[in-house]
Amino acid sequence: MEKKCVIYCRVSTEKETQEQSIIRQQEELEQLATEMSYECVGIFTDRQSGYDMDREGLLALLDKVQNEKIDAVLVQDETRLGRGNARVAILHVIAKTETAVISNHSNGIIELNEMDTMLLEILAIVEEYQRKLHNAKIRRGMKRAVERGYDPSQNLHNINRGPGRERLELPIEEIVSLRNKGLTFDEISKVLKGLGHSVSKATVHRRYKEFQEREH
Repeated sequence: MEKKCVIYCRVSTEKETQEQSIIRQQEELEQLATEMSYECVGIFTDRQSGYDMDREGLLALLDKVQNEKIDAVLVQDETRLGRGNARVAILHVIAKTETAVISNHSNGIIELNEMDTMLLEILAIVEEYQRKLHNAKIRRGMKRAVERGYDPSQNLHNINRGPGRERLELPIEEIVSLRNKGLTFDEISKVLKGLGHSVSKATVHRRYKEFQEREH
């Protein structure tokens, strides 16, 4: 199976004088893809500062590598992806998809320096602990609800609901019941997430207030 790649080209401004740079980058990277036997399945360009994360071409590229099996991102050099902290953050996102970043200047995979490697390792550790903390909060909310007499088995059918508008149709009776048992709105949102409802504590609070207003 032929390896797949995407190409990313960037210049810092929209000045016409830099248009030739975009064209040259694309032509050179298309040639590099051919030489390295990659099938190019996307070309993304931006005319913005490398310190700016909100770039249409970059965001589209990240969507593609996260949603498809892309073997490599080809760039003129690593600064095309970003500069400063933005560069490290972008390399981190791409690294998590197991997609290589190949520079035309080195004609090979970008090798991170010791500081970059350390930062990426720290980011990965922080993200892992954030996931663990989030899951622990859900378990804590559910445990407290059960201790106060809540029976989650009555709502197991919600777990199989797909994403979309239905998930916003929250069981107000469950919200009221959990609130009456003394749970905070944050804890109630954690319980509902455990039952398949994607909901914030702000939404839970709003729905509870709406219920109270209707009752009065």
